[in-house]
Formats: sequence, C-alpha cells, structure tokens
Amino acid sequence: MFIQTESTPNPATLKFLPGKVVLENGTAEFRDEDEARAASALAARIFAIPGVSSVYFGYDFITVTKSDAEWQHLKPAILGSIMEHFMSGQPVMAGGARAEEADEQGEFFDDGDETIVATIKELLETRVRPAVAQDGGDITFKGFRDGTVFLNMKGACSGCPSSTATLKHGVQNLLHHFVPEVQAVEAV
Repeated sequence: MFIQTESTPNPATLKFLPGKVVLENGTAEFRDEDEARAASALAARIFAIPGVSSVYFGYDFITVTKSDAEWQHLKPAILGSIMEHFMSGQPVMAGGARAEEADEQGEFFDDGDETIVATIKELLETRVRPAVAQDGGDITFKGFRDGTVFLNMKGACSGCPSSTATLKHGVQNLLHHFVPEVQAVEAV
C-alpha cells in the first residue's frame, strides 16, 4: 500500500491519500481522543500518536492536525497507523457511528431568503468545496442573515492562517459576484 502525503496551506495539518475510499458519503471530524475512539478505529489509532490534535476524513483523504510535535516524528507513525488500519480490513467508522452528512439542522436564514440560500449552497457545493477539499478541508453552509453568509470550516481549513484570506478574498468575492445580496462571509 502506497500512501501519498501532501502539505496544506495550514502548516499544522498534513493531508494523507491512502489510494482508497476513506468515507463513501459525508465527512467526519474528530477533535479529541474519546470522540475518536467511540466513532472510528482509524481515528483512534491516529489519536493514539502523541501530538495529534485533530483528524478529518474526506472521501479519499485524511487530514491530521498536530499540536506541538514535529512532522518528522509524527508522519511515519501516522503513515503506519493508516496502513495498519487499511490492511486490517476494519471499517473506517464504527458500527453505530455515521459520517456527517450535509447537516441542514441548525441552519438559519430568513423565510424570504430561500432562493438566495439555494444559490449560495449550489455555489459552495460546485465551486468552493471541491477546491477546499484539494487542500484537505471543507467549508459548509451554516446560515445567512443581513447580507452575511456564515460558514463552518473543517479539516485543514479549521485554524488555518490563510483561512481568513480564503474566506474574504476567495469565497466572499465569488459569492458576491453571483449573489449581489452577499456582503460578507464569516466563519462560525
């Protein structure tokens, strides 16, 4: 098994491509070891490595964020954990655990803004999310109010130093171009 590794714009996060589907549908993000242990044997293996602070699963990639350790020490252990997991034949997610689908619960917007929100979601789905996934992260819609779009940042995007520039110059400009009602974009 050959696992490719790619850097991301976030220096604290690396993207691992195992050459296999990681999650068929949705995504999964783990920010602590207890949560990881309960939901995913693979995430639990990676979290067992000292210095790992979060693990994110996409369709065909895994992003790992470190706390204070150095990549030269972490990377071989993470590669070994990923390889060991896929060689074991275990599922990525535990029996009762589910990947996060596009979570429409908890979204907020005014009743009259359904058309605007539908356009924003379509733009995010077709233009923003594929580009962000290339960097090992994800951006999902959370809400729209008074001209401001609120987005969730996940994976490599969460805590990335360049995420503000991505939001303000990339996503905000794109959305405003196609949806003039969009005046600002904020991360939640």
